[in-house]
Amino acid sequence: MGKSRNTRRRSAAAVEAVVEAVDGGLAQLVPDPDRGRAWTLLIDGAPQSHVDLDDPAYLSFEYQRRLGHVIDLVAPPGRPMQVVHLGGGAFTLARYVAATRPRSTQQVVERDAALVQLVRRELPLDANARIRVRSVDARDGLGKVPEAWADLVIADVFSGARTPAHLTSTEFLDEVRRALGPGGVYAANLADGPPLAHLRGQIATAAARFAELALVADPAVLRGKRFGNAVLVASDRPLPIAELTRRAASDPHPARLEHGRQLTDFTGGAVPVTDEAAVASPAPPPSVFR
Repeated sequence: MGKSRNTRRRSAAAVEAVVEAVDGGLAQLVPDPDRGRAWTLLIDGAPQSHVDLDDPAYLSFEYQRRLGHVIDLVAPPGRPMQVVHLGGGAFTLARYVAATRPRSTQQVVERDAALVQLVRRELPLDANARIRVRSVDARDGLGKVPEAWADLVIADVFSGARTPAHLTSTEFLDEVRRALGPGGVYAANLADGPPLAHLRGQIATAAARFAELALVADPAVLRGKRFGNAVLVASDRPLPIAELTRRAASDPHPARLEHGRQLTDFTGGAVPVTDEAAVASPAPPPSVFR
């Protein structure tokens, strides 16, 4: 009996995958069998990014679609923005901004210089996109951003599938606030599982530095039923809650948005995290990537 179509696809992907050691582990660029020039980046088996070179506005991962909604809603459609990306991966969200908001100016901070070289070689950026990449630590790179330069700061930094401790504190958020212009927005990809102590602490930390917060996540994650991603959005100006809620609910994998009193209650009395007390986010269980 011949191989099924799905088996043939998997076999083709395995043959065509690009595998290379980078600073953060073993990187794999695996072709997407359903999209002609699309690739998934994995580091040590953990999915990091998905990129479609023919359609950079296509976002495959759930959390990246939620960050895409934030990008869409924090400024009028098509208006160029100045964006800082902490964590580069395959530059998925920088490509998205460049495609949906032409003439935007972006800075990507990705510590893994070998990964940057791999992605630039195999998945080159549009030569016309105004994207500068710095291969330094995320907090150090943030410190080099001019004061009040950014309209949006996106944090999506993982080392060994964990967010480093020094990117979880009030002092880190002080640097974020310094880089943001008036009315600027901070968005972070957070990962946690039961009992959600890290996630609750991150909400309390953001609440100590920003007036307005929203959290978008799968309801099962918010109930502490499974490990997963949550997108935290923070600003000193009112957030587009109604439209974010609608978009999150209508995604292929619907999410729930919490804000206001419900979000405060969700923290369960967690206190802000300082540099002195900060720890890395919890490692995901092995079953997450199976």
